[in-house]
Amino acid sequence: MKTVIAIDSFKESVSSAQAAQAVKAGLLSVCPDMETHIFQLADGGEGTVDAITTGCGGEFVYRDVVSCSGGTVRAKYGVIRSRGTAVIEVASAAGLSLIPVSERNPLNATSYGVGELILDAMEQGYRRFIIGLGGSATNDGGIGMLQALGYRFLDCDGRCVGRFGRDVERIATVDFSGRDARLDACSFLLASDVNNPLCGETGASEIFGPQKGADVGMVARLDKSLESYAKVTQRALGKDVSHIPGAGAAGGLGFAFMAYLNAKMSPGVDTVIEMTNMEQAIAQSDLVITGEGRLDRQTSMGKAPMGIARLAKKHRKLVVAIAGCVSDGAEECNRIGIDAYFPVLQTPVSLGEALEIDRTLENITKTARQLFRLIDAVAEGHEIEGKC
Repeated sequence: MKTVIAIDSFKESVSSAQAAQAVKAGLLSVCPDMETHIFQLADGGEGTVDAITTGCGGEFVYRDVVSCSGGTVRAKYGVIRSRGTAVIEVASAAGLSLIPVSERNPLNATSYGVGELILDAMEQGYRRFIIGLGGSATNDGGIGMLQALGYRFLDCDGRCVGRFGRDVERIATVDFSGRDARLDACSFLLASDVNNPLCGETGASEIFGPQKGADVGMVARLDKSLESYAKVTQRALGKDVSHIPGAGAAGGLGFAFMAYLNAKMSPGVDTVIEMTNMEQAIAQSDLVITGEGRLDRQTSMGKAPMGIARLAKKHRKLVVAIAGCVSDGAEECNRIGIDAYFPVLQTPVSLGEALEIDRTLENITKTARQLFRLIDAVAEGHEIEGKC
């Protein structure tokens, strides 16, 4: 029997790779001869660089860049030499996880380090970029990233503004004279599961600002700043991309990439699937196991496990999901591709205990073991009266 395991990370607990290995251990304890194929899974957020780089046999590069708070952080990106491609994760340089909860403030956060990673990759000769947009701490509309690439944003007096979220409201004009000329030869593909526009009730500030530390007043200020910035950009470039789905991703980095770097947007999980040739393995499998930390209605609306389920159903494969917990609306996943799902918790525990890595891995292994015992029993031809 051939099984493909492609399971997303359990956020704040285990990585995609750890979860997959735990599933594999459970399956092999029942069927030692099973052939398993593991693919790391991500949807554009944390883990995207690992999933694509590892899946394509690439290498990792580590560089010190400006962190989202203005200090220094050791960031990682991937390179795939055979494809001339660099894979960059916004979260590595400007991620929300890099800032303690008590210190989060999007007015004081910058995407400058993301631009530095792009510069470093260009120095090494890479001109094709895949950018994972999830997990950012910023709401600067991408001006920090663009400043690292040579763009200058000027206030009404012709002075350069800063690189943080608080500086966006001061932008009056854009100076392209210092823009890195190598960008003309570059292409950018944005991997994201976010479809929000830049501004408004469903925009970057309103929807994602609070989790980044913005209170009600700050959200209004940030949204007004991005709206003004979009108008300045429209005057400078002669186009408006602020309403395009995904413009609001990563605090407006989606907008900056699309407006200033002509980037294209793609669902994050689709990008991972395409880059890693996952479809061929799924087509040749008998069983596909996917999942994530929390399975709910949002999962059914296009998150990573549903990307796997859609692909598996294209090839008429059995799809089972394993999740840290299951919430209201998860039944929708059954309707559109996941045949059955199983939460891994074995006993009632506190949230802190549930997130413990060792406990989570043990629970995943136990769940996978019981899952396959059921599949194996049915495959053995047990007689069951009736049929649903």
